[in-house]
Amino acid sequence: MRRVCINLLLLLLIAGMFLVSCREEDEIIRPTETDITTPEDSGPIKGFFLLNEGNMGSNKATLDYFDYETGVYTKNIYADRNPGVVKELGDVGNDIQIYGDKLYAVINCSHFVEVMDVRTVKHIKAVSIPNCRYITFKDEYAYVSSYAGPVKIDPNARLGYVAKMDTTNLQVLDTCVVGYQPDEMVIVGNKLYVANSGGYRVPNYDSTVSVIDLESFKEIKKIDVGINLHRMELDKYGKIWVSSRGDYYNVPSKTFVIDPKTDLVTDEFDLLPNSNMTLCGDSLYIYSTEWSYLTNSNTITYAIMNVKTKRVVTRSFIKDGTDKKIKIPYGLIVNPENGEFFVTDAKDYVTPGTLHCFTKDGIRKWSVTTGDIPAHIVFTHKKIINN
Repeated sequence: MRRVCINLLLLLLIAGMFLVSCREEDEIIRPTETDITTPEDSGPIKGFFLLNEGNMGSNKATLDYFDYETGVYTKNIYADRNPGVVKELGDVGNDIQIYGDKLYAVINCSHFVEVMDVRTVKHIKAVSIPNCRYITFKDEYAYVSSYAGPVKIDPNARLGYVAKMDTTNLQVLDTCVVGYQPDEMVIVGNKLYVANSGGYRVPNYDSTVSVIDLESFKEIKKIDVGINLHRMELDKYGKIWVSSRGDYYNVPSKTFVIDPKTDLVTDEFDLLPNSNMTLCGDSLYIYSTEWSYLTNSNTITYAIMNVKTKRVVTRSFIKDGTDKKIKIPYGLIVNPENGEFFVTDAKDYVTPGTLHCFTKDGIRKWSVTTGDIPAHIVFTHKKIINN
């Protein structure tokens, strides 16, 4: 689900009233293959999966796959590999990660984590976790953030939690209560940090990062950071970068840095709005689609921050003018092997989006039509097989 910006959430809830929750047979999105580029040697990375969120209430979350070795982009590969799964992936894909031999897709409004074999994309199990949001891993466990309550704006919304799941038997072992509407997480040593948004409790947003001791699986403290937190990235110097959405009125989106050695905020970048970010080496790629109720418009920016020097390298990492054609940037990732990066366009949130591939110098290489609301990408080092 897109940022918990109240205007977007309400738009989706309204749109959901006009979309049936279970598609008829002739509405099922069939797999299609498109030759995108010539086959290339991408090193250890064989390809990537793209999770399309799909329109809320329509059960249209889909999974695409790009194969570097063939140059072929496959739309809706999950449906092709799992014809017997009812309703396919479900309602609103919110995160996708690979751990070991398994591919994990967090399906927010269907309230489960879909677990697949990463080589075959075959369904293994759907693990029930209410209003689940993001997933991260350490040792034999997966940790999933959960809003816990129903999907709705509610000033009395309950506290969220992080679920601890065994990655071998795929059972939820325990839960740890954190702040309101917890989103992304990072793990540093034996501590898990989770960004609490409080997005359902607008205008009374949460402003804290919860710290969980993984040995006891208890919250040991909260760090006051900024309102309506969302994204987190851990750099190679051990610092945690955190995004704040602001309140869409007078408090702007910002970027913060936490030092996990002291659990204190060390930096606050007022002029670095942040809707999504991804790290590659010392470069933190950030885009912002900052909505303002004061102007009833979005301000879109693209920046790179050097995490070592903590200086902005550029405020325009797309160099060929393609950014002017991107209506709503929504997904972002960098290939660590060759430096090329990918930006998705959600467009109007109800029709198929577009994935753009750029060279490391910011020049568009190719584009392809995706499912609805292309959002989350994960690279795979394992070759996809057909059986």
